[in-house]
Parts: sequence; structure tokens; C-alpha cells
Amino acid sequence: MPRGSRRRGSSRRRRRQRACSPTARAELIFSVSQVERALRGGRYAQRLSCSASVFLAATLQFLTATLLELADREARYRSRRRITPELLDLAILNDPLLCALLGTTTISRVAPGQP
Repeated sequence: MPRGSRRRGSSRRRRRQRACSPTARAELIFSVSQVERALRGGRYAQRLSCSASVFLAATLQFLTATLLELADREARYRSRRRITPELLDLAILNDPLLCALLGTTTISRVAPGQP
């Protein structure tokens, strides 16, 4: 092939990639944008890292999934089909790590339990 017959770059046009949200990029369910808005609106720090909202959204998603999984086990143990606030409270009180983290939290329509 002669040297000048190859075209470089001009023959192929690259398509623009579609914009990808930070939530989709991090493969999360919790919205990174809303967490970032809450962090900026709360004035917790003067400066905010770009990865802080992603990390916090992932942490919130993990804690929520763990809590719902434990409440689901409580519901199955008591042969109930719905997760109620009472079952959420029992799941928190029966797990030592969640009890240390959320032990003083008041859940709506539930009397405070004794650890």
C-alpha cells in the first residue's frame, strides 16, 4: 500500500457518548446529586470533595440495604408479610453494630425498646 493512501481520523466520525449521571457511573441506587445538594446546603465544610457525595450515597445505600435485610428476617421469623416500623426497631436492637449506631434513634409509632 502506498504511504499516503491511508486516511487517519477523517474517515471515521466518532459518536458523542451520552451523558452519564454520577449515580449511574457509580452503579448506585441512591442519588449522588441529591446527597451532594444536601451536603452543600448543610454547610458542613467550606470545601467539598467531588467523591464525598458518592461515598456518602454508597454508605447510605449499604446501611439501608442491611437494615431492610435484617427487618426482612424479623418479618419472616414472625411470619409477617410486611416490614413495619416495629420490625425495623427490633432489627436495630438485635444487631449490636446497628444498635450502637442507631440505638438512640426514635422510629415513628414505636415505643423505645430496651437493648
